[in-house]
Amino acid sequence: MFERFQEFFQNLTAEHPKSEFAPDDPRIAVAALCIQVMEADGKVEATEQKKLRKLLHDQYGLDGKQLEALIAAGEEAENEAVDYFRFTSDLKRHLNNDQRVELIGILWDIVYADGERSEMEDHAIWRIADLLGVSGRERIMKRQEAAARVPGPKLESKDAD
Repeated sequence: MFERFQEFFQNLTAEHPKSEFAPDDPRIAVAALCIQVMEADGKVEATEQKKLRKLLHDQYGLDGKQLEALIAAGEEAENEAVDYFRFTSDLKRHLNNDQRVELIGILWDIVYADGERSEMEDHAIWRIADLLGVSGRERIMKRQEAAARVPGPKLESKDAD
C-alpha cells in the first residue's frame, strides 16, 4: 500500500515538474507584469509574445527551455495574482530606481509591439509605475522612447497622458 502512495505522488510531480525558478525570483515578477500588460487590452498578439521572448532573452540571457520555463512561471504567477502589488512590492525591494524606470520602458516596448496603444494598456502601466515609485515624467519619457522605436508612421503626435 505504501508503494501505491509513493507511485501516486511520483506521478503527480512528474506531470508538474518543478520550476527552474524560485517563487520569489524577481524575474518571475517581471515576466508576470509583462504578461499582464500584454493582456490588458483583451488580446494577445503574436508580435507581443515575440517581443516578450526577445526582451526576456536580452534582459536575462535565457534561451530555449530556460526562457520557456520563465514565461510559464510568469504566466502561472500572473494567473494566481489578484493585482499588481504582489509583483511590484517584490520588485521594489530588488530593483533600484533606474532599473524600475527601465522596466517601465520594457513594458512600453511590449505595448507597442502590436503597433497599437490602448487606454487599458496605458492604465496598466500607470498603475505599475505608480506602485514602483516611477514618476509620471519618467513614465511618459519611456512611453515616448518606445513609440519612437516603432517602425513606420509614428503612432503619437502629442504628449497627452
